[in-house]
Amino acid sequence: MTVREYVKDRCLFLLLHICCMLLAGGFLYATGYPGDYIFLLLLCWAILLTVVFGASYWKKKRYFSQMEKILEQVDQRYLLGEVMPDPVCLEDLIYRDMIRASNKSAIEKIRDIEEERKEYREFIESWVHEIKAPITGISLICENYRGEHERRIGGLNQKTWALVEMALYYARSDEVYKDYIIKKTSLHNLASEVLLKNKYLLIQSGMTAEVRCEDEVYTDEKWIAFILNQIVLNSVKYKREEGAHLCIYTERYGHGVRLVAEDNGIGIKEEEAMRVFEKGFTGSNGRKNERSTGMGLYLCKVLCGKLGIEIGAESVEGEGTRILLEFPVGDYYARESDVGLF
Repeated sequence: MTVREYVKDRCLFLLLHICCMLLAGGFLYATGYPGDYIFLLLLCWAILLTVVFGASYWKKKRYFSQMEKILEQVDQRYLLGEVMPDPVCLEDLIYRDMIRASNKSAIEKIRDIEEERKEYREFIESWVHEIKAPITGISLICENYRGEHERRIGGLNQKTWALVEMALYYARSDEVYKDYIIKKTSLHNLASEVLLKNKYLLIQSGMTAEVRCEDEVYTDEKWIAFILNQIVLNSVKYKREEGAHLCIYTERYGHGVRLVAEDNGIGIKEEEAMRVFEKGFTGSNGRKNERSTGMGLYLCKVLCGKLGIEIGAESVEGEGTRILLEFPVGDYYARESDVGLF
């Protein structure tokens, strides 16, 4: 709050005093009061008005400066009304009480929303655990009765489980920190397990796959397996008609490890490559595929952000797509790797 702003706000108050000073001076002059006395009276009035006005401005300025500092320090700014300093006048006290009443209503609304989200997440988790049984049963039947029909059913069953898994991970995406274990992970074993889990889908689609990963990283196996699974499903979904191939390999960069999933599918248009991780974005290829939801890669982006992993995409339309996961390695572990400790 500047002096100019304060004067503009109190201009009516100042105009009232100026008018009163002029009327009083005119009345005293008309009644024969000496001019020097009139001038001295008006001067004292002006000085007193300036002192009172300046003191009022200083108190207001100090009060709002304290509020600005508090607002900068408070993490949850909607709680400002609860930590506001004592007001300097009745008007500010009324505003503070109104802000507190409004904040109380907002906090209650936020709590209701959080409770609804918690109940929804718990329902999704419960539903996923319940549906695991029939999905696992179908997988066992397909394993016991080998044949063309069983492979097709197994492929469809795997797609069903992938969608169920996506719903579960989406419900949990805001609380990754509650459910992860960082440990040394073999990317070769992890990628092989993901491909093995999708074997029926790969066979049914006529797609070949290979793993060439020689590096190990520190990360959470379960979450990375989900991310890789979504990448594999995308490669299958947007494969070429003949000779479809997927290769998962690693490469070093600086003090980090880059995991690359490269296919020779239909690719992505250049102008759409930067948007594939946006929520709900399906692109030109997705519009041709009614099953596309635009949620798979978005969820991968969210989870990678939670785990401190960089994810990106490179593609040439008609030639294929590369999805890159970059795992940073700290200097300490990099030095250990250089001397052959692991």
